[in-house]
Amino acid sequence: MLKLSEYEVNIKIKLSAIWASAMSLYIYCDYFELYTPEKLESMINGTTLFGSGDQGVLLGLSSIMLVTSLMICLSILLPATINRVLNILVGLIMTLMLGYLTYVAGWYFYKMYAAVEAILTLLIVWFAWTWPKESNA
Repeated sequence: MLKLSEYEVNIKIKLSAIWASAMSLYIYCDYFELYTPEKLESMINGTTLFGSGDQGVLLGLSSIMLVTSLMICLSILLPATINRVLNILVGLIMTLMLGYLTYVAGWYFYKMYAAVEAILTLLIVWFAWTWPKESNA
């Protein structure tokens, strides 16, 4: 029986792939949320989970998704030192937010998505924290 070939995946590609998975889950969760009662009505009325859907609130919510979306490419493009710090910071912030959403969300699907997303962002923090070091040998 032939042994399957394995190779070490670069840390930057690992981080980018996890961010892409997390973003997919964010999008799907928001999509399924549209099927919850009164969600579309609240959107039409301009209200969000954080109150009115005014420009400030929408800018804030969009900024969160903007940063996490950019982490997909930034994880590959940024130099290692900045990359590591940014992945740790953004990963921790997102984990805390998702942990809170897991706690306060009423719908089971939302709790499930938030829990899996939090696991992914913790994984990002772990990979960034344990970023491989170059040997001087």
